[in-house]
Amino acid sequence: MLLLCLDTSAAASVAVVDTTPQAPRVLARWETAATRFHAEVLTPAVETTLNQAGIAAGELDGILVGTGPGPFTGLRAGLVSARTLGFVWDLPVFGMCSLEAIAHDVASLPEPVRPSEFAVATDARRREVYWATYTVADGENGGPRALASDSPRVGAASELPDLPVYGRGAGLYPDLLAHPVLQAVPGAHDTAPPVEWQPHAASLGLAAAAALAADLELSDDTSPLYLRESDAKVPGPRKKATA
Repeated sequence: MLLLCLDTSAAASVAVVDTTPQAPRVLARWETAATRFHAEVLTPAVETTLNQAGIAAGELDGILVGTGPGPFTGLRAGLVSARTLGFVWDLPVFGMCSLEAIAHDVASLPEPVRPSEFAVATDARRREVYWATYTVADGENGGPRALASDSPRVGAASELPDLPVYGRGAGLYPDLLAHPVLQAVPGAHDTAPPVEWQPHAASLGLAAAAALAADLELSDDTSPLYLRESDAKVPGPRKKATA
């Protein structure tokens, strides 16, 4: 299965991933460190990434989009783009929690440095993090894969359990965590320290490949995981002038 993958839960990223069992690979990837203007950069980024992969839209089998958790504006840009492209190209659109991207990177670490249980945390702003916990299962066909232990949450970093913590959220609040993973990990896909890891569309696609290799179906639920109410409020009625 050839997937066009999008994620805008933090920075924006795009990838084309071949999910062939036992030999999944990223054909092309794009990302930006900017956490704003996702809507403006995403469409040209899709075109660029497809061209780099040498893949036409008609050769794709589906679109995978990260459903968050993330802020309203950025997350909505990826979801709307994925749904629109799916409609225009007549392709199925699948959704996956964006934290699964980092969780897959952790599950793919070499066995000596791979934890059996861990947490992923990303920046939720307001001095909070989005987080979830995972265990690593041995996949028969696709190698180790991360299994979510619970649903994603938002809260203070001090609320996280006593586990190794990977992701940008750990880098923001290391003093509030028992075991933030601060140093670069040998053999990791991302050579940066894990406290700098953000969800990436390429890792999201590889997580999908691991799920398919385990004979699981991808979800067609693309509902956003906002986890908190929007800051935008509908204005109330004007006060009546009094004489």
